[in-house]
Amino acid sequence: MAQNFAGQFLAIAQILRPQGRKGEVAAEILTDFPERFRGLQAVFLESPGEAPRPIHIERSWPHKGRIILKFSGVDTIENASRLRGRQVLIPWEQRTSLPAHQYYLCELQGCQVVWERREREIGTVTEIETTGGVDILHVERPDGKAEVLIPLAQEICTRIDVGARRIVIDPPEDLLELNDPGGVKDKE
Repeated sequence: MAQNFAGQFLAIAQILRPQGRKGEVAAEILTDFPERFRGLQAVFLESPGEAPRPIHIERSWPHKGRIILKFSGVDTIENASRLRGRQVLIPWEQRTSLPAHQYYLCELQGCQVVWERREREIGTVTEIETTGGVDILHVERPDGKAEVLIPLAQEICTRIDVGARRIVIDPPEDLLELNDPGGVKDKE
């Protein structure tokens, strides 16, 4: 995302290119809940250097794994081309509620990671890398000297409390030393 509106908006699509001749755009679906596009009448568009601006959706329909959107006031290929690369946003309050043990990745950024069994603070989540498999938490050590990579697996991240901004881990032997030699090793 070009600007950080974390806590205010959630990206549900990213505009790829014009689609058709009347201002429609093809967008990559970024949500796990594509059914949300049915009946969606208003969204916000990311605007470079500005706050996201509201825009009305006239029509939307799925097409070849993407979503086609027709916005009010966007009636030409040229106007649609200007939207290329922008994210389609909804207000954070309109996000879909998730079941237990599922989180929006942006909620994990800034959480403290603690190795409870050893009573040690590991650091703060600075980024979440999506891999197509198990996502990876990038955790900055308190001293700022190293970054620790921790798989976001329930067996390792045993408790996540987004309200308290805390992730409790129970890593397998030597996991933390693999990517932070000498920095996290338990001194028994």
